Parts: sequence; structure tokens; C-alpha cells
Amino acid sequence: MHGPSSDVSERLLVDLPDVRVMGLLHGASNYTFLTRLGPHPPSGLRAVYKPARGESPLWDFEAGTLYQREVAAYELSKVLGWPRIPPTVVREKAPHGVGAMQLFIEADGRHFLGESTARAETWVRVALFDVKLRTVMWEFSGDPLPGELCGDVERALVELERGPLRETMQRLISQGELRALRRRLRGVLLPQWRFPEPTSAWSIPWPPV
Repeated sequence: MHGPSSDVSERLLVDLPDVRVMGLLHGASNYTFLTRLGPHPPSGLRAVYKPARGESPLWDFEAGTLYQREVAAYELSKVLGWPRIPPTVVREKAPHGVGAMQLFIEADGRHFLGESTARAETWVRVALFDVKLRTVMWEFSGDPLPGELCGDVERALVELERGPLRETMQRLISQGELRALRRRLRGVLLPQWRFPEPTSAWSIPWPPV
């Protein structure tokens, strides 16, 4: 998902001049549209568009910033090398104004709750990524950080402190949030760190799946 092809997709998501809304994606908590960008052979580039104007306000985030957080999550995943998030960019010129534009990926067709062969190494990366952003996955509660992921976390921390990722994140999230992200990255590298346990404060997404 990441690499030269991702860079090409990012440029196309920003630069393709024609954006046609194909329809509203139902079931999302914010206004989310399936779009077709062109010109792009053979029949346009499909993308998911989340305009800032369509965001539902949340008590714990500044209004109108969720689209930037989606892009920030993608940028962090590029440096870590996981999880596999489709290319996601800030698109200024779009039918409903500025928002996040994400490459559309066809669904596998298998519901993850019915997939018994998913590798634990895959899910632990998703859970660790979740810890850095907003913990709602509890499958690995109490487990230590897998040793093979330490290098990825250390690399991301260096990038956030003095690399290109720092400048990118400064455009997408606040200074306080950037400090909190660095603090979480340092925290998971401590020998005593464990995946967090649920608390009584909104630990489970609602409604549950």
C-alpha cells in the first residue's frame, strides 16, 4: 500500500481536476461520498470524499478537523509501514469544499468477524496503531510490545521529532496533539509498557458491532 505507487495515487487524488460525486455512502457517522476523479483511464479514479462541512461535531475534537486527522493517520502509517491505510490527502477543490480524499479500495467480501485465519501479527499492528491515536481495540490488553515492532516505533519517533513527518503533522494537528503523539510513542518503548486495559470512560465504540 505504501511506496512509489502510493506517491502517484496521492498526486492524482489532489491534482485530477474533475470530481464527480457518485453517491452518499450510508452508515457513516459523517457525510461520506463515493466520487470519481478524472480524467483517468479507463473510467476515472474512484475515491472516498469526506468534506469538513459534513463532519458531525465531537466533544473531544475541534470542529472541522476530522478530515485532517484522517490524513495525519495515513502519514504516520507510511512511516511505520503499517497498518495498510489507502492513500489519503487533503483536497482543497472539491464539490463540498475542503476535505479528505482517500483512494477507494474494493472490499474483500469476507466480514472480519467471520475470518478465523487472520494473523495475530496483523491485528497487533492495528491495535498498536490504535493506541497512538485513540484506543478502542482491547484484544491485546495486558500484552507487551512485540519486539519486532520496536524499530518501526523508534523510526516514527525520530521522524516526528526532527524529520519530514514533523512538518507534515504540524499542518494537520495541533502542537499539543503532536506532543501527545510523541509521548505515546516514547511510552510504548518502555520495558514495562503493556497494551492498555479498558476503563469506565467510553472504552467501547457505540453502537457495538
